[in-house]
Amino acid sequence: MAIFAKVVAGGSFRIAAKELGIAPSRVSHSVSDLEQFLGVTLLHRTTRKLSLTPEGEKFYAHVENITKHAEAGLNEINSVGDEPIGSLKISLPAFLASSEISAAIAEFVQTYPKVNLSLNYTDQVINIMDEGLDLSIRVGWLEDSSLMARKIGESKRFLVASSKYASKHQPPTHPNDLKQWDWVHFSMRGSTVDFTSPNGEVVCICEKSRVNVNSALAISHFVSENLGLGILPENLVKKQLAQEELIHILPNWQLKPLGYYAVWPNNARRENLTLLLVRFLAKHGLVTAED
Repeated sequence: MAIFAKVVAGGSFRIAAKELGIAPSRVSHSVSDLEQFLGVTLLHRTTRKLSLTPEGEKFYAHVENITKHAEAGLNEINSVGDEPIGSLKISLPAFLASSEISAAIAEFVQTYPKVNLSLNYTDQVINIMDEGLDLSIRVGWLEDSSLMARKIGESKRFLVASSKYASKHQPPTHPNDLKQWDWVHFSMRGSTVDFTSPNGEVVCICEKSRVNVNSALAISHFVSENLGLGILPENLVKKQLAQEELIHILPNWQLKPLGYYAVWPNNARRENLTLLLVRFLAKHGLVTAED
């Protein structure tokens, strides 16, 4: 009955399966078994959508709160229990796979052995509600939304190029010197870049790019392949800069740092567990995290 309620709430077997963490085939079989047990058809199935039959509407009215009540019970137990228990589904940008945040998540798992985490590392923006996520870590500058959010830290951004590519140009002293350089552009960001000098001067230039990618890891790869300039977070370039595989271009000019945000639904199904992780990340994730 709980699986049936999730299917109706999500509008599809696929969404219900993602939220429950089981295979779509198992969701479909469970609903079919329920229909066979009741002796009625609960759902009209088409290739485009699902819809409730009259019998399904009557039945759903009684069972829709099953999952809500169960989650409320788990939240209540977590709020008073000595040891948190439950599961969370989380998405993070792919470039954070090896980062302070992932290290903090590992520490969280070790600290709370009865908590299970399902982590999806992707640079694609995921709809929290559609995918049944409990939490999403987002990087950049957060837009206004109905979601709950907390800043858990920030990271410097560096403008870098390979040594080979940089050697083909005169060493720049001002952002305007970069107008003829090639860029590897991050497609999820605008094509203009603001630089701030040590005395507070702000200069905006436009990237001249032939390669556009949707992944920070791809930017790092193509910059290393001598295709031009790239803007990357500190954790992705620190090692290469130390080994002089990459060069920090215009090191005296600053780029706006990246904000790291934990974002979750305002009616989170595992509210206490979600908040426990958010607070843990804010405390342990990045040394620059705000209280």
